[in-house]
Amino acid sequence: MGDHTDQRRGSRSDVIVIGAGLAGLACATDLCAAGRTVQVLEASDGVGGRMRTDRRDGFLLDRGFQVFNTSYPQVKQRLRLPELRLCPFTPGVLVHGATGRRRFTDPTRRPGAAKDLLPGRLASGRDLLALSVLSARDLFGPVSAIRRGADRTTRTALADAGISDELTETFLRPFLAGVFLDDDLETSSRFFHLVWRGMLRGTQCLPAAGIGAVPGRLAERLPPGTVRPGTPVEALTDTGVLLADGTERAAGAVVVATGPAAAARLLPGLEVPATRTVTTYYHAMPSAESPLREPALLIDERRRLLNTCVLSEVAPSYAPAGRALVSTSVLGADVPGREITLLSDLAEVYGTNTASWQPVSTYTIEGALPVMTPPWPLTRRAGQGAGRYVCGDHRATGSVQGALASGARAAREVLRDTFGPGPELS
Repeated sequence: MGDHTDQRRGSRSDVIVIGAGLAGLACATDLCAAGRTVQVLEASDGVGGRMRTDRRDGFLLDRGFQVFNTSYPQVKQRLRLPELRLCPFTPGVLVHGATGRRRFTDPTRRPGAAKDLLPGRLASGRDLLALSVLSARDLFGPVSAIRRGADRTTRTALADAGISDELTETFLRPFLAGVFLDDDLETSSRFFHLVWRGMLRGTQCLPAAGIGAVPGRLAERLPPGTVRPGTPVEALTDTGVLLADGTERAAGAVVVATGPAAAARLLPGLEVPATRTVTTYYHAMPSAESPLREPALLIDERRRLLNTCVLSEVAPSYAPAGRALVSTSVLGADVPGREITLLSDLAEVYGTNTASWQPVSTYTIEGALPVMTPPWPLTRRAGQGAGRYVCGDHRATGSVQGALASGARAAREVLRDTFGPGPELS
């Protein structure tokens, strides 16, 4: 008993943050900037949560395919983008369909591809006009108009914008399924418009060192010793937290910055959304001969997969010299025989023989994104009473922006409720 008391006294902090994903790191950064002492307790062996990168046999393997968007306000505020050595994707996407491969792109970014947008090649003139009007509103209109707008399903919003079922089924549904992990376009239209706005305003990239470099940079800004990896929390207590090893840590406030399932376990009664699962397969080719000679995202009109790309074309650092690395994501968990079927589908999509493609790794990410059906609140309060708070993308939107903004909101509420007026956050 005396040992536990000594540990509680020796490790007391102003705030304990449970989870070192993007939300937890953002929350801790803002609290530290306000002069508070913070411990970030992370159950796993490193920072990032679902945003981590493994290195295996010279390959960089993100834990599930992810794309980094440069336009998010929280990203601009918190990160020095040149430090990430960002490698851009080709603007737009390639669509594999019954008539071959077509390119859907923003002609303002790639004027040479404007011929692909001639009426009849990808869509009718009426569809192109409707999509252009929708895009102009999202690109140039105030974000407040999106936030205040009626929330419907994305499918309903596209139909109301005058976009035909044909264009929705051949391009928008296959493309957005990979963004939302939602094959039926049931996702909140507010979130769709925010994401579409971000895509139009920003550049889709990957850090040269893998997607894990993003939380890595955030963690580097924290005071040394703030993040404690390998420290799982068993429960919250009246004075702080109980660790899985039976010891306790005390704090004036506790912020639960985990995924929804863990948050519900630590905060009984917390309402959390359902989540979606995705599986990403990595394949290497025995030579550097790439099946796609550009850093483009490729989608399938038949929706046999969410998306696929040659990662080593986007960022050569993802594969060792003389090799090429392909990433392919599908909805749901991995099941026996699925990879064999997938390789057959990829042979058709890429127009090449995949018999020599070598499996590198498979990642099934449960709880990859919250299910965001309308009406979906774009932000939720963090406070849960008695010095307890919660944040994460499930409390905002399923995106980098949502996770960071939720962490920032939790920090503001902690400072307001627990410590009163303090230094102004940047």
